[in-house]
Amino acid sequence: MGHQWLSLVGTIWLQSISATNSNFPSYSSQLKQLLSLSQLQLNNLAFASDSGKLFGFLSGMAADHLPLWLVLLIGSSLGFIGYGVQYLFLVTNKVSSLPYSLLFLLTVLAGNSICWINTVCYMIAIQNFPLDLQLAVGLSTSYQGLSAKIYSAVVDVVFKSSSLTSIQTTTSYLLLNSILPLVVCLITSPFVTVVTTARSKRLSRGFLVIFTITIFTGTYAVITSLESRKRLMFTPLVILIGMCVFLLAPLVVPLVEKLREKMEHKCLIRSYGKKVCDESSMEENGLGVVDEHCVKDEGVVMCDGEEMEAKVMVKRLNFWLYFFVYLFGATIGLVYLNNLGQIAESRGNSSTSSLVSLASSFGFFGRLFPCLLDYHLSRAKYKISRPALIALMMVPMTGAFFLLLNGSNICLHISTAIIGICTGAVSSASVSTTAELFGAKNFSVNHNIVVANIPIGSFVFGDMAAFLYRKQGLANGYNGKCMGVKCYQTSFVIWGSLCFLGTFLAIILHSRSRKA
Repeated sequence: MGHQWLSLVGTIWLQSISATNSNFPSYSSQLKQLLSLSQLQLNNLAFASDSGKLFGFLSGMAADHLPLWLVLLIGSSLGFIGYGVQYLFLVTNKVSSLPYSLLFLLTVLAGNSICWINTVCYMIAIQNFPLDLQLAVGLSTSYQGLSAKIYSAVVDVVFKSSSLTSIQTTTSYLLLNSILPLVVCLITSPFVTVVTTARSKRLSRGFLVIFTITIFTGTYAVITSLESRKRLMFTPLVILIGMCVFLLAPLVVPLVEKLREKMEHKCLIRSYGKKVCDESSMEENGLGVVDEHCVKDEGVVMCDGEEMEAKVMVKRLNFWLYFFVYLFGATIGLVYLNNLGQIAESRGNSSTSSLVSLASSFGFFGRLFPCLLDYHLSRAKYKISRPALIALMMVPMTGAFFLLLNGSNICLHISTAIIGICTGAVSSASVSTTAELFGAKNFSVNHNIVVANIPIGSFVFGDMAAFLYRKQGLANGYNGKCMGVKCYQTSFVIWGSLCFLGTFLAIILHSRSRKA
């Protein structure tokens, strides 16, 4: 049992550093200036990072045939090359000789590396916690929302971000993006494994402890992301030390479980031949595995969705409904976050790093929300379908896009927080939604096909925003650089309208899946 929890802690650490593309807004403006990029070229780099997901099925196929530690190392090595080569060009002052096409390809490679790490984390959650799938997935993926916060904290302390030039800011993030995932993958690879156990039961006590730690972690991240943090004496060093302590805290669960196992083992040795020890079996609790994809809970047999291979899945109407729900929900949210640096700059807001940290911190809570809901509803014997949950989260996101039409700074912060939390929730819920709709057997390939909508949306919606931005910039006489609320006004209306359409499609998908 202790090994199961240790594998979950490993996925938490992996997810907390895996979203290297989430800190792109922190240095995108500086990169644009260094390479003399247009807004369209900058948006295409954000698309390039997301387009790595078009090849995400490769990581799914690899995870089905290779040891998970090897999949981890392959993924982190791709990121090391993708970001590392960019770093070398900048640090050696050869930035002018870096072709845009090479920069694009390196960004694609770095973006693909994220898929390999995420695939391993999802498979660990699915196979090690079959009765607590959403809880395990939600807990681990929630930490992915902290990636931008963690990278910003390290840059603030190690590189003294307040005194960095444009090129130093860019190189510091590129260096961290290349090295940190590789180091963490090397540390976690020995214990991020599938644990075979004869018993399968709900693990509510351990999850309750990690829930508590996770909530405190998210609260700390939000407080230290607010502009008033300086008045609370949160220096950059204090923030980084606090984040490290909170990331190490979940280790208490596997340590306690290991001690409990040793005590039970001693008890069994002393009572050999006698049934003295308190050993709750899955039969006594009404819990057990019926077959590979079904579990018995309180005497009721529950199975995953119909098992589908990818070629069967893409022929189903539910797949295309789900595809466009994700496209008009989480993907549009990610496009907004990718453009956050330029949006803040156009409104005259200089605290881009603070906004990125705010979005990251609220995204953390968003990713945690589905598993918190699942935890409480499962104890109350209720169940809410994943499409219904997605629809519920897309309603406030729709309102947030229209709230951005107001040019005030407070509306920018409120909308960013709402979009962060809703995007995180939809992203987290989508993992179990894929298993719920199309089964868990082919999950690693199927889910990577579903999230292929992210690069598509990043290209279409991101480039649309870039064209509108440039059009406004030229109209206002800024030579392509746009200043003012109007720069993204039309984009916000389009994104909000599409998000509303996605909510409607999610309701239809809920109705169809409920009947099934």
